[in-house]
Amino acid sequence: MRQNICFGLREKGLPAVEQREISERFIAQVGLRGFEEHFPKQLSGGMQQRVAIARALANDPKILLLDEPFGALDNQTRVLMQELLLGIWERARKTVLFVTHDIDEAIFMANRVVVFSARPGRIKAEVATDLPHPRHYTIKTSPEFVALKARLTEEIRVEALQAQH
Repeated sequence: MRQNICFGLREKGLPAVEQREISERFIAQVGLRGFEEHFPKQLSGGMQQRVAIARALANDPKILLLDEPFGALDNQTRVLMQELLLGIWERARKTVLFVTHDIDEAIFMANRVVVFSARPGRIKAEVATDLPHPRHYTIKTSPEFVALKARLTEEIRVEALQAQH
């Protein structure tokens, strides 16, 4: 796993000592201490996603692009990964473009949600999610969250119905 996280750092020519320091920081941040020498096939899906996040962050990107990163995970792991990534974002404040089809996930993770039209794919709506940070999973039952979910569900429902015709 450590070698996977260090891939980009190696390619940049960083000294091994620096690679190790950076990888240690991100291994700790994503909660994978004790798995440093494991191969990807030895890790669960959630752990593999943690490695991918650590690898990306280790390279200090200006923007983190995530396309359905938690889509293949079971619900419990998905929720924990959402909380982990949100916590990392709250500390690092990186710009994250997070693509998801899950409305709850979009609201919980985002500061704004962009809804696309069915065909052609154009921006239909942009909705600010002014929920306080740090966000705790219990925000998902708040009246503000429920109202955002109702609004976004209707925006998407209209598009889905139009796409059927």
